[in-house]
Amino acid sequence: MTDLIEKLKTPEECETFAKNVTERGRPDLALAARKRAVALRAAEYGAQSDIERECIEAVYAYEEILSQKNGKKTKASRTWPMIKKHGIIVAVERAVNREAESQGYTALVEMGLEDYAFEAVILRHPEAFSTEVVERSRLRVAAHQSQNS
Repeated sequence: MTDLIEKLKTPEECETFAKNVTERGRPDLALAARKRAVALRAAEYGAQSDIERECIEAVYAYEEILSQKNGKKTKASRTWPMIKKHGIIVAVERAVNREAESQGYTALVEMGLEDYAFEAVILRHPEAFSTEVVERSRLRVAAHQSQNS
């Protein structure tokens, strides 16, 4: 099964594949295809480090969720300008350092893509982020896990 996913060479092929397998009752393959599309888009972006790549993957994963929800291609219209203005790491910190949990975090968790949430990236790479943002990420993830236990 993973061979099928690895053969997908473009995000568009991944989207088509995901749609087809969803119609055939294979949400597991659709999820894998969406993850492949995210990875392919992030590779095209040209991040300077693994941390930046994971942050960009998080943005593309969020766009996948928005696109599914809206039934058409949807961009993370507030996130990209923030990345352009402040850089990837600072933009992620600013996004997570809000009191309220972002809609993006909730949507990613609901779709089984929680590993792509900014909070998850921060917790995998705490050395790259401020102590305050790392702690906020820990609390947010812990709160969500306790709700689902």
